[in-house]
Amino acid sequence: MSEIKIHRGQSYPLGATIHDGGVNFSLFSMNSTAVDLLLFENPEDSEPSHVIHLDPQEHRTFAYWHVYVHGIGSGQIYAYRVFGPHDPERGHRFDPSKLLLDPYARVIVNTENYRREAALQPGGDWGHMLKCAVMDPRGYNWEGDQHLRLPYAQTVIYELHIGGFTRHPSSGVTEEKRGTYAGLIEKIPYLKSLGITAVELMPVQQFDEQDAPPGLTNYWGYSPVAFFAPHRGYSSRKDVLGPVDEFRDMVKALHRAGIEVILDVVFNHTAEGDHRGPVFGLKGLENSIYYMLDPHDPSRYLNFSGCGNTLNTNNSIVRRLILDALRYWVQVMHVDGFRFDLASVMARDEDGQLLKNPPILWEIETDPVLAGTKIIAEAWDAAGLYQVGTFIGHRWAEWNGRFRDDVRRFMRGDERTIWDFANRLIGSPDLFRQPDREPNRSINFVTCHDGFTLNDLVSYNHKHNEANLEDNRDGIEENFSWNCGVEGPTDDPQVERLRQRQIRNFLVALLIAQGTPMLLMGDEVRRSQRGNNNAYCQDNEMSWLDWRLLERERGLWRFVQMLVAFTQSYHVFREESFWARKPGDNTPRIAWHGVKCHQPDWRDISHSLALELCLPEAGEHVYVAFNAYWDALNFELPWLPSDQRWHRFVDTSLACPEDICELQQSPPIVSPTYTLEGRSSLILVALPVQGSRHRLH
Repeated sequence: MSEIKIHRGQSYPLGATIHDGGVNFSLFSMNSTAVDLLLFENPEDSEPSHVIHLDPQEHRTFAYWHVYVHGIGSGQIYAYRVFGPHDPERGHRFDPSKLLLDPYARVIVNTENYRREAALQPGGDWGHMLKCAVMDPRGYNWEGDQHLRLPYAQTVIYELHIGGFTRHPSSGVTEEKRGTYAGLIEKIPYLKSLGITAVELMPVQQFDEQDAPPGLTNYWGYSPVAFFAPHRGYSSRKDVLGPVDEFRDMVKALHRAGIEVILDVVFNHTAEGDHRGPVFGLKGLENSIYYMLDPHDPSRYLNFSGCGNTLNTNNSIVRRLILDALRYWVQVMHVDGFRFDLASVMARDEDGQLLKNPPILWEIETDPVLAGTKIIAEAWDAAGLYQVGTFIGHRWAEWNGRFRDDVRRFMRGDERTIWDFANRLIGSPDLFRQPDREPNRSINFVTCHDGFTLNDLVSYNHKHNEANLEDNRDGIEENFSWNCGVEGPTDDPQVERLRQRQIRNFLVALLIAQGTPMLLMGDEVRRSQRGNNNAYCQDNEMSWLDWRLLERERGLWRFVQMLVAFTQSYHVFREESFWARKPGDNTPRIAWHGVKCHQPDWRDISHSLALELCLPEAGEHVYVAFNAYWDALNFELPWLPSDQRWHRFVDTSLACPEDICELQQSPPIVSPTYTLEGRSSLILVALPVQGSRHRLH
């Protein structure tokens, strides 16, 4: 390291900022008594090369500690040591023996040598602690890259795990790029072939892979340690700043392919856990401000996240941290939106009480930098607060957990589900009651990372989480699943045919329903987690996408491709207003039917429903029927003019390739009725009789 010179520095901007041949450092810590900035030559070093003591008379402005160091630059390794009262009973956990991360760090290093135990044990073991690196955001060549800003109505989301997507040897990706941002770039043609327009990346903010049961790995990544830094474990580059540019390469490549990038962000808790957890960041900087503490015992944490602690998201300091991080990911990293994990946590005050107008949620909604992004709430938390349909704001979209549950129950054959199922198909107007709300702000899904895969949904009645080493206590109990007669894998051809049919039924409901559909990685080829509905700690073939399934399940893959292409090409499925405000509401866009035309069966015992969608200005006329009954039903078809015929596009009871047809080769239906087998779905499209003058779509 060249000779350095120390100057007073400035309190803004927070973090490490390069300018004029040096770096300005700024850190918030209100109740600390002293701060040391530690500079290291190498990430794995146990001892700093320089210890810069910050004089509170010169290097402190209000609660901000700052210093300007001339003679260092991009790639400089650093961390902090913070002195202050260690008084957990008053909420203070200062410990100068601990190496602390900068909350604004853009790069995290030393992940290869990191040991979580080093932050759990008394004293310091700095060679095994995470450290920060200075990064200059300027200089990257974006080559004219711009945010795509696709409307929700044109969006098909694919929830994807960066590591699991290409980590399996069958991925065809070179070994050094498997499970990385670079590996994803190689698979963009596959995403395009499915018709995907947005990837929702499971957490890529740097997380603690060791926050898991002994011998296992935190695979999902819901254990953040740095909100600005891309996870180093997903980078094929080993240089200090490599993860940042490799992430940006990935974003740029996805944008070129017309695919948006949505990040699953975790601002509800951190990897520091509860009072027994490690100290490597916010706990040691200003525990009583960054976290919600029990007002009756500040040595304990309020736990609305289910992960030991809860960020105090409506405190002004924490709000600034969150907003600055979001703006950074948009402006510097070019991401297109965010899915907020357990977003309802952000509706609570410092004591955990529900706020009528949570400042952080309104600030995210109204921030001008974020105005063109997608903001999606997981509108519940781990303590029972459930806000689907009532989440605050005018711009927030919401993960529709009711869609998942109600569609599963109907397809399973439960009674008293017909009204709920119908509401989910028409954008859930019973949940989203704002008169001007766009129905596509309902993010519809049948499966996601949390729970069964689509294959397992039709293969298991019960969770099988023994591999998580928690005696099968973890994971939700009620999955509304049905194993179709046998628990787990089977060679029974009858059960297998039924499972194939049920999978397609779920996909039809998901993709024709009003709202924005979200597919789970690998569902299009029947990826299985062997009945594990909480595989957060399974970084192995249980969770990875086995690309050999693409050949085995080529028929299902084709089904998904064609169904996505169909719904994305028909205007009626991209409407930005509700087809109907309630089931049975026949409007110019929609008509409801049962086995008899215009006579839907709304009884509690009903297991069948049909809807007719008509958009004359686009020349579109579609009929969709669902038979969740165990026997065949004879559906009376709606009348068509003499110069049109119904054509069978989808019948999930038929074997591939008849289960879905190219429209121009789809067989006409000459009968006034259609016999739909039990546990099946049907899509018919009205097309002109050959030789007529009607325009084909």
